Amino acid sequence: MAGSLEKRGENSWRLIVSCGMDANGKQIKKTRTVKGLSPKEAEKALALFIAEVEKGQVVDSPKITLSSFVERWLKDYAETNLAPKTLYRYRQLLDSRILPALGHLRLQNIRPNHLLEFYKNLQEEGIREDVKCSVKSEEFNAIIRKKGLRIVDICRKSGMSDNTIHRARSGGSVTLKTAQALSSALDVELETLFTKQEPGSLSGQTVRHHHRLLSEILQDAVEWQALYSNPASRIKPPKVTKKQAVCYDEEQTAALLQAINGEPLQYQMIVILAISTGLRLGELMGLEWKGIDFDIGVLRVRKASQSLPKSYLEKNPLPKDIEKGENGVFTKPPKNETSVRLVSIPESVVTFLKKYKAFQSEERMKIADKWFESDRLFTTWDGHPMFPYTMSNWFPEFLKRHGLPHIPFHSLRHTAATLLIGRGLHAKTISSRLGHSNISTTMDIYGHALKSADREAADKLDNLFKGPDNAEQLKG
Repeated sequence: MAGSLEKRGENSWRLIVSCGMDANGKQIKKTRTVKGLSPKEAEKALALFIAEVEKGQVVDSPKITLSSFVERWLKDYAETNLAPKTLYRYRQLLDSRILPALGHLRLQNIRPNHLLEFYKNLQEEGIREDVKCSVKSEEFNAIIRKKGLRIVDICRKSGMSDNTIHRARSGGSVTLKTAQALSSALDVELETLFTKQEPGSLSGQTVRHHHRLLSEILQDAVEWQALYSNPASRIKPPKVTKKQAVCYDEEQTAALLQAINGEPLQYQMIVILAISTGLRLGELMGLEWKGIDFDIGVLRVRKASQSLPKSYLEKNPLPKDIEKGENGVFTKPPKNETSVRLVSIPESVVTFLKKYKAFQSEERMKIADKWFESDRLFTTWDGHPMFPYTMSNWFPEFLKRHGLPHIPFHSLRHTAATLLIGRGLHAKTISSRLGHSNISTTMDIYGHALKSADREAADKLDNLFKGPDNAEQLKG
């Protein structure tokens, strides 16, 4: 490649490299301005510049900012390749903190110290935006009684679900936005019914999520030749303290199954399937009757039902191949390829499924032609797919009513896995049953339980060797 120097001022030079002709016969040139160099030093800089161009290490858009590149990245890659909820979460991270802090910087100028300073800021107290409010349950319930309001009235006035209202009545925490909506619906000052919690710092895991997203975007910038190297690859991500998966033991699980008996049959079925199969909540909500084989006791996992805020979907429509429902609900393939799977279910659960199917058929007959044909196991009163977070909202309130230890609904998946581990099932089988992409994921999440089971197996063997017939032999 041919190169030339153009003097721009005192000790200032423009390096020019010719790279042939474009489709219109126009000469393609790469340029770079360098300052503070003598003529000989400028010649050396030109030689290095030519070498970089030949190796494809020179970017085409040296002035592009992070914000401009992210806009292109979202349109050309993220919107067509990422799952809807992943894209939603990425937009949240970008719009709330990443772009306000770093978006004005040119890609070329982003250095590791910029990222380190950003991560440090994320860990400062008061950085959180999702302010929580503790509900004064006595006052809340007193206002409802005084005004003679029904739950359905409050739902209509506030735009909140009945599960949110029940959570508030039981004294749980809600977001500031929810507290404002409920206070307005009840026509009282927010401070009368709620106490604002002080916002804290972001968790190490959340800071790491910011790092992973930035690293992914900057690496794509390198591969798209908009950036020479990825500054995020030169720093260590924030440390995260690994937490043991929270779950119930056998005794607590038995108490849970006993308590569930008096609950609506649909909720009973969801909890029983969660414990017996270890399915994710979205996978449970995506189950269809045609995927249940009652004869051999197997269910097919091939869909996951999820939801996003309606206001977000109005501005960011879902891809055409996504099955759309009501109120922001949509259906997509499960998390990864290995999540599409067959899962065996116990005979007793098959029997309960038959009972539940008969119950749903009766409910369907009651409203006749108003029933929406979705083939889903879990639906609203008229057959539409159940809102995915209905169980997430109902479950904590159910545990509190029955005096059971608090765990999130997702922990029933962890409970299912640890119960199988305790019964000696091989980690590979558990991994396939849970739909993990590889066994290392299972080992990483349930390593503690697997080690405990291994220790228990060793202790049982120890009891064998300590038997009266073997004791003398082992003494040597």
